[in-house]
Amino acid sequence: MEKDIKIAVLIDADNVSSHPIKEMMEEIAKYGNPTIKRIYGDWTTPRLGKWKNILLENAITPIQQYGYTVGKNATDAAMIIDAMDILYSQKVNGFCIVSSDSDFTRLATRLREAGMLVIGMGEKKTPEPFIVACDKFIYVEILQKAEPDTSPGKAKDAPKPQVDKAGPKIIRLIHNTISDLADDDGWAFMGDVGNLLQKKQPNFDSRNFGYQKLTPFISSLPYFEIEQREGSKGRHKLIYVRSKE
Repeated sequence: MEKDIKIAVLIDADNVSSHPIKEMMEEIAKYGNPTIKRIYGDWTTPRLGKWKNILLENAITPIQQYGYTVGKNATDAAMIIDAMDILYSQKVNGFCIVSSDSDFTRLATRLREAGMLVIGMGEKKTPEPFIVACDKFIYVEILQKAEPDTSPGKAKDAPKPQVDKAGPKIIRLIHNTISDLADDDGWAFMGDVGNLLQKKQPNFDSRNFGYQKLTPFISSLPYFEIEQREGSKGRHKLIYVRSKE
């Protein structure tokens, strides 16, 4: 991703925890510059009081939205209206929608139709339609870092992000992607494999399986083999992968 991409970050306070906000902002910075940062909710309610210091620390602007009608989510409507206003202002190149709510599926689709980069962030309970409507979807669980606790007997109780296991569906996805890109000998460039995996499945992320990078993750699977090759002028190592017969 280009680092000069300007991103509008819109956060649904009703559908995301305040704990990993710092990690979320660090993750978003990998894809561009978050020039607009807004969070939506009814700030007159005590349950959103925990956000106060976090918003100040991360320069996130709270947007007040009253819940006018019981059973209706006014926050969603406010986020959608603001997103369209920002889109037409032409001040950004992309959006990051932070929510686990499928109500933002159509918004993500519309923004992509307009040529915007769309990143989604939410919990693993996020419905599939919203996930696939984004260019990339990141589970907040993999961003949460356990805080070190040096008190006696506490270190072993530190929370750890939930890690998924690579099942048959993921193995088949990787195998088919390599096959799509392979040369006559079955080898595919790892960078191309990673890009195509992301396009096929927006929530694909090696961190879901406990690996920070794609190469170590695929290397850990017995169905694939890795080969390093010298790059141009020997400056860089190029990684290639193919399925084992």
